[in-house]
Amino acid sequence: MGLHLTKPVISFMDIIRKNGFEVYVVGGAVRNLLLKKPVLNWDFTTNATPEKIQKLFPDNFYHNVYGTVTVKTENDLFEITPYRKESGYEDNRHPEKIVWAKTLAEDLGRRDFTINALAYDGKKIIDLFDGQKHLSEKKIMTVGDPNKRFQEDGLRLMRAVRFASQLGFLIEESTRQAIQDNAELIKNISWERIRDELLKIIASDYPSEGILFLHSTRLLKYVLPELDISFAVPQKSPRRHHIFDVGTHMVMSLKACPSKDPITRFAALLHDIGKVKTFNKDAKTQIITFHNHEVVGMHQAEEIAKRLRLSNEQKTKLVKLIQYHQFTVSELQTDKAVRRFIREVGKEYLPDILDLRTADRVGSGSTPTSWRLDLFKKRIIEVQKEPFTVKDLKINGLDVMKTLDIKPSKQVGDILDDLFEKVISGEIKNDREELLKNIKK
Repeated sequence: MGLHLTKPVISFMDIIRKNGFEVYVVGGAVRNLLLKKPVLNWDFTTNATPEKIQKLFPDNFYHNVYGTVTVKTENDLFEITPYRKESGYEDNRHPEKIVWAKTLAEDLGRRDFTINALAYDGKKIIDLFDGQKHLSEKKIMTVGDPNKRFQEDGLRLMRAVRFASQLGFLIEESTRQAIQDNAELIKNISWERIRDELLKIIASDYPSEGILFLHSTRLLKYVLPELDISFAVPQKSPRRHHIFDVGTHMVMSLKACPSKDPITRFAALLHDIGKVKTFNKDAKTQIITFHNHEVVGMHQAEEIAKRLRLSNEQKTKLVKLIQYHQFTVSELQTDKAVRRFIREVGKEYLPDILDLRTADRVGSGSTPTSWRLDLFKKRIIEVQKEPFTVKDLKINGLDVMKTLDIKPSKQVGDILDDLFEKVISGEIKNDREELLKNIKK
């Protein structure tokens, strides 16, 4: 079966072969070619040593113990690694011993999943572990003993779930059982690595299925314990619209989130985590309440962001979306109230918090929107046409000082504030000439 290789890839491989070495496209690149998905990273393996590869491609850099040489071509970066064997994974992540292997078979045998243990020489596919069969069956399965594979590298526990959620595959039963049996090994993995895999799951085509995989295999208990325990918290009660427990509701909200942004999706997944600590059920009425759960959830989100080493920008967005996800939608709200909401959330996060509201509604078993929410969205657009802060006025402090012949003082700010209030109340227009006339008043 012929797979399409780009001209730079073909040229790269030809140079290596003409110098007497074997070379194969390997791993995820072959998998994606077979699935007719874009190849974002071209990885190669060869029987040439790193030193020999460097001689063939002067524009390169080599700075790791795994033998990977990164070669810079005109438009691409190609990573090529000699055949290798690994052993002694004492930290459940990094091999203690790496030696160059003599054959491609030895190299493919050390890889994580059968769908990644594929090689292609430009003419034929080398498939020693039924990777193509498992691709057709939409199955994630380890190369060899799953317990051994996961004990070698605990990050593979999450990678299995990540591939399942990205590809829409199922995890083969013995592999799934091994994930559950070895779930505690994830504690040996750095939070940065866990974060990267988690966000890829959340950004995937099947994020809710990925989170449920994490939950059913016990990984969620170690990665997001705040979410894991929420599946045990009920919400169904008199006078409440919810039909799911808290955890299931948040997973369904993630599934329904219209945003592609992983942090907005993450907020949909975590928006009600504060309900675990604020759960209360009245003994007489059996009514369940979660008073101030958004405040509690906001603080929990801060801790989660810190634990996962999110960037400051990611943390700010996640926390703010959870803090304000309970925003009020009413036809009785004043323009001033709508403006206050926009200031609190921030203009840059308005599309995200509206997407979160849609996700929350659908995740509760409701319709994506309502006439009140649609009206609120229109009002958000309308109120932003008027000046939003004093800085939006058509005059500034210099105009005030020049008109009144005064020096910088608190009075200047008070006058601008007063004019701003008059503009947003509709008493005067945000017109420069009209504002200058009103300064003297």
